[in-house]
Amino acid sequence: MKHTITALSSSIALSLISLSYSSSSQAAIELANIDIGGQKTKVELGGYAKADVRHVSGDIAYQDYWTGNLPQGEPIDTSHTGFNVKESRINLKIQHGEVIGFAEVDFYGGGGNEVVSNSSNNRLRHLYIQYQDWLVGQTWSTFMPLVAIPETLDFGGPHVGEVFVRQTQIRYSHGGWQFAIESPETNGDGDTGAASSGVGVTGADADKDESIPDFVARYNYKKSWGELSVGALLRKVDQGGIDETSIAGSFSGKINTFGNDDFRFQLTVGEPGRYTGAGFTPDIVIEDGTDVVVEKTTAYTVAYKHVWVDSWRSTLFYGGATTDVTEKDRSHMGVNLITNVTDDLNVGVELGQYAIDDKNMESIDSNYLQFSAKYTF
Repeated sequence: MKHTITALSSSIALSLISLSYSSSSQAAIELANIDIGGQKTKVELGGYAKADVRHVSGDIAYQDYWTGNLPQGEPIDTSHTGFNVKESRINLKIQHGEVIGFAEVDFYGGGGNEVVSNSSNNRLRHLYIQYQDWLVGQTWSTFMPLVAIPETLDFGGPHVGEVFVRQTQIRYSHGGWQFAIESPETNGDGDTGAASSGVGVTGADADKDESIPDFVARYNYKKSWGELSVGALLRKVDQGGIDETSIAGSFSGKINTFGNDDFRFQLTVGEPGRYTGAGFTPDIVIEDGTDVVVEKTTAYTVAYKHVWVDSWRSTLFYGGATTDVTEKDRSHMGVNLITNVTDDLNVGVELGQYAIDDKNMESIDSNYLQFSAKYTF
């Protein structure tokens, strides 16, 4: 065992030395590939470094997650330019035989300031174990259609219209089918006492029963022309005096069109709650000032990517979401131009707009202009 560890350490050291003099054009850098106990063990380092310069002007304050922290829906006169590297991420993949371990962090964990050092905290994105058809750990929800997400410079693109959740789960995949039980969490106005007084109680403070996990089923149909996906989400909502089964469905896909162009879309309907829009709406809300009900949501995105010539490409995208009871109406549109300077380095510019047109509030929006450079390793 001592010799095995020494061999592994030496292999990693030699790989790191070689990286000092050359860059890799692969999606991940292989640090080691050795034989341990008769099985190959491969260690890979991946991720990217991304720098953004972003100017926001309009009625919605400059923020990365624009759907949250909106003070009473009131316009805020905004003209702000920010520099940001927090989207940058690092991941490590270790594969021993048929077992894979994967971990990834970025730097949206809070902390840091612009006075001296900008020391942002790291944040766990993914950490899971995969063996044959089984996956256990934290990663994208099985309800999230990754193939439908467009290429954008904005972090996450049209979040408000997307299913966007990372959480701990147990997933089984076979062929085009995927089945999972995932971590339950109910967010919203939590009890009838709060509802009758018109004051909401957050999911963290409410008396809630989360003894049954969320159930997800998905079928992915892949052909040479693209991919289509149908997903179903089943949850039990037992909180605030209600005990209901919450159901949502999604239809999404990526269609290859002309040359290297493609069209991507996703549509989510039903009662997805926190699964859509990065927390765009609570799972349960108060109706007519007294009744606690499960919120219904319709969310969608469409995007078209066009390759102009060689490595020059653009994506035109739009995402929107509306809710039934609270009558929220949010949207995000944008268009970009991106080019690869090298196989690993791309730069681009994106122009977009956020808009909010909720019930009983003035319609507001903000435009943004963003420049980005991204080096993938």
